[in-house]
Amino acid sequence: MIFHARRLYVELMFQVMGRALQAVSEVDSEVKEEAQVLPEGFLFEMMVMPNGPSMIVEHTGLGRFRYHGDNAPRPVDLSIQFKHIAHAFLVLSFQEKTSVAFANDRMLVDGDVSYAVRMTRVLNRLESFILPKLVAERAVKEYPQNLHLPEKLVSAARIYLKVATNFVETVRP
Repeated sequence: MIFHARRLYVELMFQVMGRALQAVSEVDSEVKEEAQVLPEGFLFEMMVMPNGPSMIVEHTGLGRFRYHGDNAPRPVDLSIQFKHIAHAFLVLSFQEKTSVAFANDRMLVDGDVSYAVRMTRVLNRLESFILPKLVAERAVKEYPQNLHLPEKLVSAARIYLKVATNFVETVRP
């Protein structure tokens, strides 16, 4: 029962994160700048081993991401893999920072480590926007000192609106 609940939660969080990565790349200049270094067509995957939930995001150029759900159109360039659903749950429920999970050998990186570091910075920036500051400070390695409440609220609202719009568009027949 607990395993299935955690799996459903991780699946939902991957869907939200994938859509939110696409959205944040449309609204935040720092994320765009960070992502521009990635090659166009670069595919990023985050998954639970061996055949658990996953999300695929593609860098389409100019610092923009596109969410592909859990279906990669071709082999991925970078995969961050949780070794167990319980490990993914700890990170995605913001009980453990990604850096701590990696240090505790709960995750693997398959691909260029410099790209993994870059994607982790993008994910940290996203979490800083969409999570309450108290939760974000527990989730990310370092909360951005230059992220003030007005910018956070406006950006979070824009990101959540784009995520909700994306959910509606993918549900329509």
